Amino acid sequence: MRPAHLALAVLVAAVWGVNFTVIEIGLGHFPPLLFSALRFLVAALPAVFLVGRPKTAWKWILAVGLVLGVAKFGLLFVGMDAGMPAGLSSLVLQIQSVFTAAIAFAVLGERPTRVRLLGMAVALAGIGVAAADEGASGPLGAFALVIAAAACWGASNVLTRKASPPDALNFMVWVSTVPVLPLLGLSLLTEGPDRDLAALRALDWQGAGTLVYVAWVTTVFGFGAWGWLLHRHPASTVAPFSLLVPVFGMTSAAVFLGESVSGPRWCAAALLVGGVALTSLAPARKAASTVLPGPAAATASPVTQGPAAPTAAPAVHPDGAVPALVHPVDVPAAGRTGAGS
Repeated sequence: MRPAHLALAVLVAAVWGVNFTVIEIGLGHFPPLLFSALRFLVAALPAVFLVGRPKTAWKWILAVGLVLGVAKFGLLFVGMDAGMPAGLSSLVLQIQSVFTAAIAFAVLGERPTRVRLLGMAVALAGIGVAAADEGASGPLGAFALVIAAAACWGASNVLTRKASPPDALNFMVWVSTVPVLPLLGLSLLTEGPDRDLAALRALDWQGAGTLVYVAWVTTVFGFGAWGWLLHRHPASTVAPFSLLVPVFGMTSAAVFLGESVSGPRWCAAALLVGGVALTSLAPARKAASTVLPGPAAATASPVTQGPAAPTAAPAVHPDGAVPALVHPVDVPAAGRTGAGS
């Protein structure tokens, strides 16, 4: 990888890691569900008029939009608003890789290797350490909401794999149109129209800036740059850079929000990042009876179908809080060789 490309990969990881701090700041200006709805609205407009008509069946756009946009991001924003620290959120969301592998096994019959099972066990141990640390110092309910968000992310990864979108950017933009109205409706029901209107009337440059960052910087720039790198380098070369996301997330939260990082939290970080690396980057095997004909066989999750399976450009997410469809470490390490793959 050229030095400029290497720098771009690190920059994208930094953008996605800092995104959690920006979300935390934004939650000081908006109720969580309203903030999430506005984020998707700003991400979809005006991009939806520039990417052309949907190139994937509407059933997949709707399914991913509801699971990823409404469930995953709704739970994440509510969990962070309920007290889940930004840095810890950036770390805990990494467990989505384990959920993706487990759901792919249950739904698609894909059997993980022993190395991947070891990675899942290590990552779960990290979650246990993080939960014990958070339970002693913070709201465990908020922690559980972010875990649930990671599970929804894993489900959306498998749905995206089944959808196998031929144009990942087109797919992501159209998916971003789906959550807007459901999230607005949920916000009106649970957060109340008075609170929503008060937030909109009090909108200032800082609140607007958080919206621009989470919608355009982490989505348009981050997603576009990551996809550009994946078209020029093997996924096994690009994907490991996403493991820097929680590093930047925890560091930015400590610098800008004053969040402390305890010894157990560093231990949890080491276990989670190591486990996710094993889970996402190790080769996978598949059961012979689960070969999917046609485009459904394309990979877009951390569980690959082997080098012979056709691959589609994966939709990748920054944040764990950015409208990405699949986390960067979920792209297959095999089957992608470079430009045009």
